[in-house]
Amino acid sequence: MATKLDGSGLTVEKLVQIARHNEKVELSAQAIERINKCRAMLERKIEAHEIMYGVNTGIGEFSEVVLDDDQVKDFQKYLVYNHSAGIGDPAPIEYVRGAMAARVNVHAHGNSGCRLEITQTLVDMLNKGVTPFVCQKGSVGACGDLAPMAQIALLMMGEGKAYYNGVLLDGKDALDRAGIPVPGLKARDGLATINGSNLLTAMSGIFLYDTARWLAQAEIAAAMSLEALKANMKPYTPRLHEVRGFGGAVRSAKAIGKLVAGGDLAENRIKCKVQDAYSMRSTPQVIGAAHDALDYAKSQVEIELNGVGDNPIFFPEDNLQISGANFQGTPVALPMDMMSAAVTMVSVMSERRMNRLNNPALSVGLPPFLTKGAGMFSGLMLSQYTADSLIVEQRILSSPASVQSIPAAADQEDFVSMGMTTAIKNMQIYDNACGVLGIEFMAAAQALDLRDYSFGGGVAKAHKVIRKHIDFLDIDRPLYPDHTAMQELVRSFEILEEVEKEIGSLG
Repeated sequence: MATKLDGSGLTVEKLVQIARHNEKVELSAQAIERINKCRAMLERKIEAHEIMYGVNTGIGEFSEVVLDDDQVKDFQKYLVYNHSAGIGDPAPIEYVRGAMAARVNVHAHGNSGCRLEITQTLVDMLNKGVTPFVCQKGSVGACGDLAPMAQIALLMMGEGKAYYNGVLLDGKDALDRAGIPVPGLKARDGLATINGSNLLTAMSGIFLYDTARWLAQAEIAAAMSLEALKANMKPYTPRLHEVRGFGGAVRSAKAIGKLVAGGDLAENRIKCKVQDAYSMRSTPQVIGAAHDALDYAKSQVEIELNGVGDNPIFFPEDNLQISGANFQGTPVALPMDMMSAAVTMVSVMSERRMNRLNNPALSVGLPPFLTKGAGMFSGLMLSQYTADSLIVEQRILSSPASVQSIPAAADQEDFVSMGMTTAIKNMQIYDNACGVLGIEFMAAAQALDLRDYSFGGGVAKAHKVIRKHIDFLDIDRPLYPDHTAMQELVRSFEILEEVEKEIGSLG
């Protein structure tokens, strides 16, 4: 069943289905009517020689240059050529598909002024598996993601390059093989394709989708470490968090309580301290804060996915066009910079728990570095080094990009969001976060194997899944295969899925 794009109701979850899982899309009948109505108004204004930014004027610093009728015809082509100015490696296909779906949803409002053929070509490309080759770097996140979106717009002229059935082809060849006609570019069509922060928003949506599930796995890893460290479980009583009032902390405390339920620790059969270190007893407050930050960031991303990010914007019901800055990426960039810090923060706490598992002064009777042969063997000593190296990268990348504006276009564009930088660094932070959490999982599983009491159902299930992928460390061996396998296991969400099959949803 196709997802209907009509300018509303595009959630992060639906975006991921389209971008990652190739779900089909279609324009609603109302969206088609709105697009055609807006185009008809635009063409009347063109015939009347009304001055409109980016239609019959130049762009940026050249916005005061009025184009004649002949120039208007060719301007969109040269606009797209000039803006196809990215650099380096291609963005992953799911990012580009997400950006295309987001752009279709903008057009569906009927405020962009492009021809229906342009929007329909984007729909056909999504449905038939034609994905433009887009350099990931080059956008400053204001005037939209101009450079990457322009590489999508090249396909509208049968130019550029695109993937089709996993093969990179010339754009015209890819469209021909998929049976998609080349629509060409007429007045306004090019700018209406490129003038929104759609790639950084799509990347942010995909990041948030994965991070929500990563946070649930962080709760599973925490529960395993807490069981192994004989934690006092009273700080996880939901009532404690309810009186403070933060929803994320309540959610996290309940999840951890559910994971350890039925084990000896939860049933008070294991002696524990009166009060544990912050990295143990503050877990619900910290992971909970990340949940709350994610909820806010998601709300902002979904507003952008369903809003009109363009310039100028046309209001056919009032025969009006307004030039402004609805392409500005800051409303997404700012909360996503907060997510950089949130994921790094949870990773730091994960490493601190792993440290307690390794350190014989803190591990409540576990052998040094979780090895029975301390001295001859070093156990998981170097695993902590690896986690620490990843965290230092995360900390550096957590510096907000949204305060790093560099003026461009002869100071016409003198404040930009740098939201694409945020989106790119968040993906790097997430990659490292999977590695850090994987190492905590590995250490926690090793520690549980060294304990002789029973564990909660969720913890036991997670341990069983981990042991399908890596073995107990009896004697030292090269650990890089285990580290990499655990990073991939975290990315796959197999631990979360199997645990939720066993004990129900953690959310």
